[in-house]
Amino acid sequence: MTKEIVITVYGAEQICASCVGAPGSIDTYEWLQAAIGRKYEADHIRYEYVDINKPQQDEKHQEFVERIFEEDLFYPIVFVNNDMVAEGIPRLKTIYEALNNNDVKLLEETK
Repeated sequence: MTKEIVITVYGAEQICASCVGAPGSIDTYEWLQAAIGRKYEADHIRYEYVDINKPQQDEKHQEFVERIFEEDLFYPIVFVNNDMVAEGIPRLKTIYEALNNNDVKLLEETK
């Protein structure tokens, strides 16, 4: 049985004031889905977007949103499962490395 991989993007509609040149959070969320879908077998990957300016139902998300504000973290912030893999401007190489470490299969491996 293959385990589910959860990719979480924390961000806001407004681009981080300290992140000149950074992509918007929703743009990053959509870009990651497209980029990962072109390279990896995505059946076991679930994506979630967390708007840091809205109340959170999930305690884990609420705690991290509070941390973003307390520590002035740059967003968007990307997690692969419980590992933060990007803050501010995400790098695909780092995210791909996290997927590889979680044994996500490349598309050519599934053919």
